[in-house]
Amino acid sequence: MGKHQSRPWIVSDELWSLIEPLLPEPGPKLVEGRPRVPDRQALCGILFVLHTGIQWEYLPQELGFGSGMTCWRRLAAWNEAGVWDALHLVLLKKLRVAKKLDWSRAVIDSSHVRAARRGPKSGPSPVDRGRPGSKHHVLTDGQGIPLAVSLTGGNRNDVTQLLPLLDKVPAVAGVVGRPRHRPDALLADRGYDHDKYRRLLWARGIRPVIAERGTEHGSGLGIFRYVVERTIAWLHGFRRLRIRWERRDDIHEAFLGLATCLITHRHVQRLC
Repeated sequence: MGKHQSRPWIVSDELWSLIEPLLPEPGPKLVEGRPRVPDRQALCGILFVLHTGIQWEYLPQELGFGSGMTCWRRLAAWNEAGVWDALHLVLLKKLRVAKKLDWSRAVIDSSHVRAARRGPKSGPSPVDRGRPGSKHHVLTDGQGIPLAVSLTGGNRNDVTQLLPLLDKVPAVAGVVGRPRHRPDALLADRGYDHDKYRRLLWARGIRPVIAERGTEHGSGLGIFRYVVERTIAWLHGFRRLRIRWERRDDIHEAFLGLATCLITHRHVQRLC
């Protein structure tokens, strides 16, 4: 691997040029003390935790990224300010300008992760009711580019996030005409097989292509649905997302949103 690939927590100049304008202005220092850790270094610390899964308090000080608590506060503040949602929209717009977003179909799926601690948006695991867990719900375009992600308790039915995920897809401009946020069709597995939701999709002008319960496997949807499974695998390639360590749901959602932006940025680099 190249040097940059071996240290993925180092923020490139290209990525920083997209993120920096979106960051909120820091408030005035109320007391004297150490100088504020630069935002770019703090972001490197956040990425180090995301990639390695290390606990905040064990963030190596010799890396120069600041303390784990500094990086934690910065991540919480940026997530509250909507930085990752704004960055995701910027990246999707770049893809639409280059005509690389596939709106002909969207694909939806979810994955269960163990929660080390009970907290908001955690629930009994469907495999072991005594252990808490959470679900990552993902909606991608026809190529696997993430359009929306969400976090719920591990006991939530997948189909309950179908409409909320569609509502989370931002309106993406970049070409002549109205910004687009709705795919032509939606592909899903048997977990989303409900007549009610089929009717709701048709009402939105979206054609449901959902595998039916009680039928033999081999519907042929796998050749199209594998892209969302690949995207989920990429998300869980970030070690911090394989297990939900955070009690606070907003911190885990911040990691999830940041990872979504990183995956989308890879597509921008490859396709644009």
